[in-house]
Formats: sequence, C-alpha cells, structure tokens
Amino acid sequence: MPGIYKAIKVSEHVYWVGAVDWTIRDFHGYTTKRGSTYNAYLVVADKITLIDTVKAPFRQELLSRIASVVDPSRIDYIISNHSEMDHSGCLADIIREVSPEKVFASVMGAKTLKEHFAIEREIIPLKDGTELSLGNMTLTFMETRMLHWPDSMFSYLKEDGLLFSQDAFGMHLATVERFADEVEESILNYEAATYYANILLPYSPLILNLIDKVDRSGLDIRIIAPDHGPLWRKDLGKILGSYGTWAQQKPTSKAIVLFHTMWHSTELMARAIEEGLIAGGARVKVMSMEAFHRSDVAYEVLDAGALVAGSSTLNNNMLPAMADVLTYLKGLKPKNLIGAAFGSYGWSGEAASHIHEVLSAMKVDLVEEPVKAKYVPDDAALETCYALGSKIAEKLREGTADE
Repeated sequence: MPGIYKAIKVSEHVYWVGAVDWTIRDFHGYTTKRGSTYNAYLVVADKITLIDTVKAPFRQELLSRIASVVDPSRIDYIISNHSEMDHSGCLADIIREVSPEKVFASVMGAKTLKEHFAIEREIIPLKDGTELSLGNMTLTFMETRMLHWPDSMFSYLKEDGLLFSQDAFGMHLATVERFADEVEESILNYEAATYYANILLPYSPLILNLIDKVDRSGLDIRIIAPDHGPLWRKDLGKILGSYGTWAQQKPTSKAIVLFHTMWHSTELMARAIEEGLIAGGARVKVMSMEAFHRSDVAYEVLDAGALVAGSSTLNNNMLPAMADVLTYLKGLKPKNLIGAAFGSYGWSGEAASHIHEVLSAMKVDLVEEPVKAKYVPDDAALETCYALGSKIAEKLREGTADE
C-alpha cells in the first residue's frame, strides 16, 4: 500500500519513517513555534524492526513511509523506546495491523504500554544492557529512567553505529531536512536549547550521569537518532557538549528581569533594576509577560545566573501570567540562581511577597527582601530598584569571577 510519503535512508541499514507535524504550536505548555517531527525508524535486518511509532493522527504517514521500503506485514519486531503518546499513539493499531512476531520495551515501558492501551499481546521487557539479535545485526539497550519518563530507553545498532536516543538530543522542529548539519545553525542551536530548557532541565543531574555512562560504555556512536527533530551525524561532540554544559547549570553574568504590570508602575521598577544591573556589568534580558511566553522564559533562564521577578498586586495576589510562569519554572527546577522579588501596589501589596516565597521554594538565593513601591514609584523607590540591580550584578561578578 505505498503512498505519497517515502522513507529516507539515514544509514546503511536504517530508514527514517516518521511524520512531520507542521502545525503543532503547543506541547503541554511549551510553545513549538516551528512545529515538530515524530521520528520512527525501520531497521532492515534479517529481522525487520520498527523503532517507535508516531502520534496517532499520523499513522497512515508512518505506514506509507514503511511501505516505500517493505510491506509493513514483513515487520518482525517492534521496539518502543518511550511510551509517551507522541511516540506510541498508534502503537496498538500498528501491532494489530502488522502482527509482528515480538514487541519489546523497557521493563517500565512494558508496564506503561499495557496501562495506556490495554494491549492484549505480550510486550517483552528489556533490561539494561540486554542484547537482541536481529539475525545479521545486534541491538543493545540502555535504560535511561526519568529521561524523561520512567520507561525511557536507548537502543543502539552496533553495525551502523547508530544510537536511537528517544527524546534525548532532540528538538521540536518541523523540517524537510533530516540531518542537523543541513539545518541553519542558529535555528538548530535555539531549538536544541529550548527543547532542553522546557523538557529535560529538571533531570539535569541524571543527564550528567547518562553522558558519563554512554562515555564509559565504549559504544562507537556515529549517528544519534532522536525521536524529535533532525539526526546528528557530524560533530557529535557539539550536542553532547551542549548537554553537558546545560546540565551543569553553572551561573553566568546574565540576569533575567521578569515582570507583569497593570499600569506600568512595576515596569518602571523593572527598568530601574535593569539599569542597575547594566551599570554593574551584568548581561540583562528584560521580559514582560505580556510579550513573552513561559517557554521563552525557560530558554533564557537556561544560561542565566540571576532571576529577578516582579508583579503588581491584583486581588491580593500576583497577576495571573506571573503565577503561571513561576509555576512553570518551579517545575523545571533551575539551579544556581540568585534573585529577588519586586512589585508595585495600591493598598495591599502581597504580590512581591508571594513571588519572594515562590523564588525561595525554587531555591533561588535571594539577595534582598521584596522591594515594593506604592502606586507610581517615586525617585526614591526607583533608586532602591537601581541599587537592587547593582547588588545583584555585584554578586554575579563574585559568582563568575573564575570564568
């Protein structure tokens, strides 16, 4: 049943048979400005093997690409590296249509898939380090629990030096180019960092361990094939090095001034803090929550050393957009930040204190008590804000003096 969609050969024995989603713009709260891909791979071995499937609406695209290489009914094995629905959404249907000899997943993946789809047939669990013979080729499996689900797993095809890395080393980017070296570098760098900041940041300690584990494994990795975005086949050290840098979260001289304002009074405070930071030698990014999305903030925080957040007070609380972004950031667990809270108010003024509490819960090292200004900040209030920026810049210099 070949159709208009064709497979793309990515190594001697492997074809990309995934789907391109040009229209998706939200991935559970993360803005995907350039769409995404759902990557699946066909290993043409003695035992023809499908690595992952795609999001449910793209099932026919997957089958069409497979059919451009082999009849889907010839698939012997299906391997699920990650059971999240963008990779397993059509798995149950594919199993019914293809009727493979065996279906494999990690130990946790086998349980998760059963719970997701009530799949009746056996899903064979693969332990860390297990080898699977495909006849003339061999797959080796590495558990990567909580990167970023409990079921996550890498698969490695020895003969092609190809690592199927599920969500690691990926990005949300809809493109006709299948390899990273074919994509404009500025887009590649931005989307890889944005993906890490919004998806993988909470698991940074585990990522450092994983990089070390892969390095110690001695695997000859020549291609990294993630489940989203382009594949890496050149200068693999670049993406591996970026992950190592992002995972360490070393503080830099960059400060994020985040605010939401009603009548621009809190904005005036933010600009005064900005000026103090600049005068103190810090790099500054000022972000109004009227202009930026929470995922944009996560991207900027990824390489920051300070987070300063402010809001005017509404109904004894911070403004909703500020509560939204701080809740999002708290879940991402950024580390090694200093910061402070600020805000204007009319008669109650709780917002700045609430922000202070959230930043404290995020383990941000707070340099001052909340700075507040009643109604429109006067010269004295703006000087206080400027001084706050100067103090944060000084502490950033102290924290990055050895760079």
